[in-house]
Amino acid sequence: MKLTVEITECPRDAMQGIHEFIPTSRKVEYLNALLACGFSTLDFGSFVSPKAIPQMADTAKVLEQIELSSKTKLLAIIANTKGAEQAIQFDCIDFLGYPFSVSETFQKRNTNSTIAESLIKLDEIQNLAIKHNKKLVVYLSMGFGNPYNDNWSPEIVAQWSEVLFVKSGIKYQALSDTIGCATPDITRNLFDVLISSNENIQFSAHMHVKKENAIAILDAAFESGCRKFEGALKGYGGCPMAKDELTGNMPTEVLIQWLEKKNVIHGVNLDSLNHALEVANTVFN
Repeated sequence: MKLTVEITECPRDAMQGIHEFIPTSRKVEYLNALLACGFSTLDFGSFVSPKAIPQMADTAKVLEQIELSSKTKLLAIIANTKGAEQAIQFDCIDFLGYPFSVSETFQKRNTNSTIAESLIKLDEIQNLAIKHNKKLVVYLSMGFGNPYNDNWSPEIVAQWSEVLFVKSGIKYQALSDTIGCATPDITRNLFDVLISSNENIQFSAHMHVKKENAIAILDAAFESGCRKFEGALKGYGGCPMAKDELTGNMPTEVLIQWLEKKNVIHGVNLDSLNHALEVANTVFN
């Protein structure tokens, strides 16, 4: 029996750090091309402060214009309760994504709150999500290490993962290499520790990588049992709140080529993917 993986495409992550505003119509064209591909989930936009991330200020307008897919679920990133309250107004949004960092320094930089304050926010957001039939995905950012000298180890990440599940019932968690510091050994060790000790949690790999390191990182995560992967076409993007320079996302086309060689089912239409790659050239020029 063939193995199956789920892919989350992350155009929001790819676009958010671009300083020149991408016209709403162009975003809509690109998202529609991606929706035609058949990804499991599309991280399409975010409800965050436009002062912090100006590129995402038109997320609600974009959502009103895209052609919804019966196959692809929509995920919106939020950074606080206010953002969650905005996102839950849209029935077509399936997932709310919240960045929770195992690095105290980065949590303050990214969401202007401490880890302790973020845990309180998460309870509020989870309650809203349950009430409005949404699922909450928590991104364990700086999950593979950080540049701030904050303590990090697979065991620390595992402890926070367990806290999120036990305290707030968060069963969708994405391990995020925010700055591209993961090695194959770190990736393998982290997924080994987390997957073996948390059978009730669905983990995904949200990796920011250099293209030349992508395959080795994918192999390590897959061999350790990861079956949910996230990426962005052509590897664009990265977190603008992490460092001045961006480390790009896992290139989705590399991910899919790798899955094809492994004869793994991924559900993406390759002709539609090629068209989306062409549209991407008009967005990221």
